[in-house]
Amino acid sequence: MTSGPSELSNFPVQVAMPVQWGDQDALGHVNAACYLTWFETARVELLRRLGWRRIAAEGVGPIVASITCNYRRPVLHPDTVIIGARVERVGRTSVQVEHAIWSEAHSAIVADGTSTVVTYDYEAKCPTPVPDELRAAIDSL
Repeated sequence: MTSGPSELSNFPVQVAMPVQWGDQDALGHVNAACYLTWFETARVELLRRLGWRRIAAEGVGPIVASITCNYRRPVLHPDTVIIGARVERVGRTSVQVEHAIWSEAHSAIVADGTSTVVTYDYEAKCPTPVPDELRAAIDSL
C-alpha cells in the first residue's frame, strides 16, 4: 500500500504496481484485461483490510457479480500505476466497490470503474445478507 496522488485521496486503499512488459498487447499498450486484474488486486486488499474472511461465516464469502471499467487513456510500459479502491455503497446482500487507476507517466486517472461484490453462501448457493460486523468495518474504514 502507498499514499498516492491527490486524485486518489478519497480512496482508503491504494496499491502501487509496476506495469510489466508482458501486460502489453500486440498494439503496444496494456491489454484491457490487465485493468480488471489491477481492480482485483485493490479490491482483495480492501476486503482483507475490512476483515471479510474473519467476519464471514464458514462457507460464506465474497463473489463478484459484476465489473465495469471506463478506459480513459492507454497505459504503456514502463509505468507505475496506483490502484484505488473504496466502498461506494452497501446493499442488503452486496457491496459496491469503486476503483480508480492513476498512472505515474500520465499523472492522471487512466481508468475507473466499479465492482459489485455479493456476500454469498457457497453451500446454499445463494446470496446472504452483509454481516453487521462487515458493515461496521466499512463505516470505520
